[in-house]
Order: sequence, then C-alpha cells, then structure tokens
Amino acid sequence: MPTVLRKEGYRFFFFSNEGTEPPHIHVERGKGHAKYWLEPVSLAYSKGFKANELRRIREIVVGHRDYFLQKWHEYFGT
Repeated sequence: MPTVLRKEGYRFFFFSNEGTEPPHIHVERGKGHAKYWLEPVSLAYSKGFKANELRRIREIVVGHRDYFLQKWHEYFGT
C-alpha cells in the first residue's frame, strides 16, 4: 500500500493490486475510508466520513490530482 500523500491527518494511498482499475486514490483517517476516481475526480465510495470531511477530501484530491496521476502511472507502469 504505497502512501503518496499525508495531509491534514489524511493518508492518501493505492492498493498494490489495483493497477487494472482506472486511476483512483484511497484516503483514510481514523475509522473513515473513501475512494476517489481521478479521471474525472468523483467519489467512488466512502464509509465513516461526514459530508464536510468528504468535501474537504475532494478539495485535496482536486488540488493534487496531477500528482496522484503521476504517482499512479509511475507505480503501475501505465
């Protein structure tokens, strides 16, 4: 599970076996977990986050989208 960013207590990461899926990022903090597609940025699912947290997480994902895509392609070789 490569971690690609830690920000505001959130950990953004990939699962090593998900390279066949479209680019996305997982995020967790405490008992919350979510997955965001990167092209375009959209919420795939979430558990344990409140609406205001999901809004903030989405802002972070949008702001780091190019970085996440770069890391995705470097890691999965796509």
